[in-house]
Amino acid sequence: MQRAMAWSLYLLECADGSYYAGITNQLEARIDAHNQGVGARYTRGRGPVKLLEIKTYPDRSSASKAELALKRLPRSQKRGFFR
Repeated sequence: MQRAMAWSLYLLECADGSYYAGITNQLEARIDAHNQGVGARYTRGRGPVKLLEIKTYPDRSSASKAELALKRLPRSQKRGFFR
């Protein structure tokens, strides 16, 4: 039986001070992609990015639901979501 891979919800701060949230099952590679300008369209031209927060989930579905909830919060509450 194949072991399920954990998924991470992450919050980045871009060089312009804006936040970007995403999910991945390969966090280090994903952050490298953002910093190389081949990650999400939003982070292209806004690098380098800095990892602010991480929260792990057992599967993609729960990580996606958490990402949606995080993105609905005002900026002032985003970091508190990870506490």
